[in-house]
Amino acid sequence: MGLFSKAETLEFKVSGMSCGGCEGKITKVLNEISGVKKVEASASSGIVIVKVKGVESQEISDKIVSVGFVVE
Repeated sequence: MGLFSKAETLEFKVSGMSCGGCEGKITKVLNEISGVKKVEASASSGIVIVKVKGVESQEISDKIVSVGFVVE
C-alpha cells in the first residue's frame, strides 16, 4: 500500500489512570506524535484507543509509560 496505507487502530490496557486529568495527560502526549490521528483514553475502563498512520505500537506504549502510567 505504500504511502497511502490506511490508518490503524491500536488498543492499550493502561493502569494508573484514575480521572479525567489522567485521560487528558495521555491524550496530550500521544497527540504530539506525528502520525497519531485520534486518541480516546478512558480512566473507567483503563483502555486507550489510538488511531495512527505509520506509527509503531511500541512508540505509543513508550510514550504512555514516559508520563507515569503502566501499559499491561
